[in-house]
Amino acid sequence: MQALTGFTLLLIFQALGEALVRVFNLPLPGPVAGMVCLIPALYWPRLRVTIQAAADFLLNNLSLLFVPVGVGVMTHLDLLSEFGVRIGLILIVSSVVGIAVTAWLLGHTKEDEHV
Repeated sequence: MQALTGFTLLLIFQALGEALVRVFNLPLPGPVAGMVCLIPALYWPRLRVTIQAAADFLLNNLSLLFVPVGVGVMTHLDLLSEFGVRIGLILIVSSVVGIAVTAWLLGHTKEDEHV
């Protein structure tokens, strides 16, 4: 029962985040805003225990969350056979570019701190 209450609270915080994003026209996803609201609320021990019960349940059954992705891949095998190499190449290049830009930005921030 505690896990169900935890799920309910997580959904409430997600809905709160969605509402905040829409009302204040914030440039971030609603679930992220909800998580930002959730973080200070977790300092309340009773809420933290309830959320932990839901999180433990989700982590124990995490493999079930990958089933829809696997089914989606299986239903689009024809697309993967046609575009799979291009998709893989794009994923690798975009990952390398993202890591390089992050490293470059972090390097410039470190240099700016010494000035």
